[in-house]
Amino acid sequence: MLTYTIRRLLYGLLVLLGVNLATFFLFFTVNTPDDMARLNIGGKRVTPELISKWKSERGYDKPLYVNDANQGTARYTDTIFWDRSVSLFTLNFGRADSESAGDIGHEVAQRMWVSIKLALPIFILQIIASTAFALLLVMFRHTRLDLWGVVTCVLMLSISALFYIIVGQYLFSRVLKLAPISGYAEGLDVVRFLVLPVILSTLARLGTEARLYRAMFLEEIGKDYVRTARAKGLSETVVMFRHVLRNALIPIITSAGGYLPYVFMGSLVFETFFGIPGLGAYVIEAIGKQDFAIVRTMVFVGSVLYIGTYILIDLAYTWVDPRVRLA
Repeated sequence: MLTYTIRRLLYGLLVLLGVNLATFFLFFTVNTPDDMARLNIGGKRVTPELISKWKSERGYDKPLYVNDANQGTARYTDTIFWDRSVSLFTLNFGRADSESAGDIGHEVAQRMWVSIKLALPIFILQIIASTAFALLLVMFRHTRLDLWGVVTCVLMLSISALFYIIVGQYLFSRVLKLAPISGYAEGLDVVRFLVLPVILSTLARLGTEARLYRAMFLEEIGKDYVRTARAKGLSETVVMFRHVLRNALIPIITSAGGYLPYVFMGSLVFETFFGIPGLGAYVIEAIGKQDFAIVRTMVFVGSVLYIGTYILIDLAYTWVDPRVRLA
């Protein structure tokens, strides 16, 4: 397993390098440093002096890839590519492009914990609720409960997350006044600000996940080992929880794990609507300000999360099913 893990980490590093190169190339192909200066200063009527000052303050006055004025290693290190792309691998994210933003690394470190406080409850509650709902439907399969449960799942997955947010804010914040409509606080007060977005985010994906898990469980209950367990006289509850659920954990881990990086990066919609200063809101603010330095950094952070998550998913397979061998 150690050899497999090291190999996957090396593959992941190559993927991360490719994503980083592609991102850098695309951003600086679409917009030159002069274009970024005009966007941040205020349009095309800015003076060349202001553009030069803006580029100098942010290190964009250097050559893009190769500095012909220098010799040796300095020829390549004294470039925009080194400062804005290679430095990401050392977690040196640099300074944001917009005037109101500061050090990107400091902002990511601060906002990361906010997103984690929102992401962990969503992720855990999502798995528990979807699995429990799917098991309930399978235990009462071919009944009215199963029929209406499937109809409910289809309706829920057909509704946009914006609907849950708007209705939830109106009902629970304005009418019932059970939770603040938006905002954030530190300490224990954070619970009353996060409880509503956590519940609504769970509901927004409940239909999709429960319908998927139901299909997985239905596939498992038709297999020989389930019929053997029933022939031994085991109750339906024992069969479902001890056998069916355990053998369906691998596809559940795959599905839930693929959603994990998105949750940890912060739901763009939920953080924006509820005024939560996490990574998702940070990306939205950067896009609004056309701050490409922040966007490039968040693409890099998101790539690291996805690569790391899928490596952990592969390792989790061996924990769930000892028969799985990673080579």
